[in-house]
Amino acid sequence: MSEELVNSIKDAVSVINDPHMGISIVEMGIVKDISVDGDEAKIVIQPTNPGCMSVTRIAADAKIEAEKVEGVSKAIIEVQGHAMADSINEMINR
Repeated sequence: MSEELVNSIKDAVSVINDPHMGISIVEMGIVKDISVDGDEAKIVIQPTNPGCMSVTRIAADAKIEAEKVEGVSKAIIEVQGHAMADSINEMINR
């Protein structure tokens, strides 16, 4: 795993703010993990509230921003700790 690529992805998704707090999802700790396997990135997101209505938008934005990073052809987003995590993951990663 390329530490440099992980850092580039982290920088890319750090521009996404939690819409309620106006703070970066990276700073808030919503981004729990970033890993890379070849040219595929996996980003684990856990909202602060298991019923967060904004997590789908956050996940979609994270996918878009990560896939803009040079060296990433596909980003898989895994939402954890949310009441609708399975449905959100299926929708975001189709």
